[in-house]
Amino acid sequence: MATLKKIPLVLMGCGGVGRQLLQHIVSCRSLHANLGVHLRVVGVSDSKSLVVASDVFTKEFNDNLLSEICRLKADHSSLSTLISGFGGECQVFLDSDLRGKLSEIASLLGISTGLAFVDCSASSETVEILTQAVDLGCCIVLANKKPLTSTMEDYDKLVSRPRRIRYESTVGAGLPVIASLNRILSSGDPVHRIVGSLSGTLGYVMSEVEDGKPLSQVVKAAKSLGYTEPDPRDDLSGMDVARKALILARLLGMRINIDSIKIESLYPEEMGPNIMSVEDFLSTGLPLLDNDIGERVRKASLNGNVLRYVCVIEGSRCTVGIQELSKNSPLGRLRGSDNVLEIYSRCYSEQPLVIQGAGAGNDTTAAGVLADILDIQDLFP
Repeated sequence: MATLKKIPLVLMGCGGVGRQLLQHIVSCRSLHANLGVHLRVVGVSDSKSLVVASDVFTKEFNDNLLSEICRLKADHSSLSTLISGFGGECQVFLDSDLRGKLSEIASLLGISTGLAFVDCSASSETVEILTQAVDLGCCIVLANKKPLTSTMEDYDKLVSRPRRIRYESTVGAGLPVIASLNRILSSGDPVHRIVGSLSGTLGYVMSEVEDGKPLSQVVKAAKSLGYTEPDPRDDLSGMDVARKALILARLLGMRINIDSIKIESLYPEEMGPNIMSVEDFLSTGLPLLDNDIGERVRKASLNGNVLRYVCVIEGSRCTVGIQELSKNSPLGRLRGSDNVLEIYSRCYSEQPLVIQGAGAGNDTTAAGVLADILDIQDLFP
């Protein structure tokens, strides 16, 4: 039997997406073996601790240990408790040692066996270790949007070796958004306009208010269905969509930062998290917004149009907010929590390239990350 190509990897972030990725790795062992690949997990970190294989060159976390990590983190327990049951197989490093140990692993494996740093966290603090990892010859796979929406200096460093970075899951979960754009751009076909509904939460909200339901009722329903963040203002602010828009804009060559993007929040500043609690916002703040959105929906309807919360990237302009669109367009026909992206270029001038599908969820996002890891396998010996 042929020797399997081994891809050592370190996972940063053990939330919903990170745990789902580990579960996918375990369940896909035979599939990956048939493809001639073995994913060798040598480290896993959360915000407070890092667990590392006892010898990163020769050892790895077995599937029992990976499953135990998933169980612990689902229970909101600390990774440091692993030492009691799996002490011989792993070492635990806490806060102050965490970053130094990650750098050490990157320098040990980066140039010798190769190493994939996989960031499934939601932290802006991973940028430093990721930029170091690039210098040390490591590959980087991201579901976390924050490193790519940091300063232009950080962004330039992260993408300085394009073959060594994959970030499909930062925009549209598992949808082939980044890959499609890269193919269009590398063929010399200039992209001149992108319009996208890139928030499953806001897609759901806008299609429900279109049916005449009050915004406050729709947001509460979305929260109970698990579509929103614990504080729905995290979705309604538009910041998550703005980060995705910034990643796409930078991919098109725009040298801009997050504060260059005009963002329409669906709530006013006086209802912000620093002023109003989540409970007060849901009970008294949100209902005050119903009439305005309702009136905008009615006006759009009189024009034969619908309202959608979209990002628009065109020329040197990047905006995020509510737009009035034809109800017969791909975005106008959008229902529920799907993501839709329309890409206009020289080849796709009259009829845009349309990418649509589930754009959220731990399962689809983790599947996108896993596909990205396999996509860089040729860089490993």
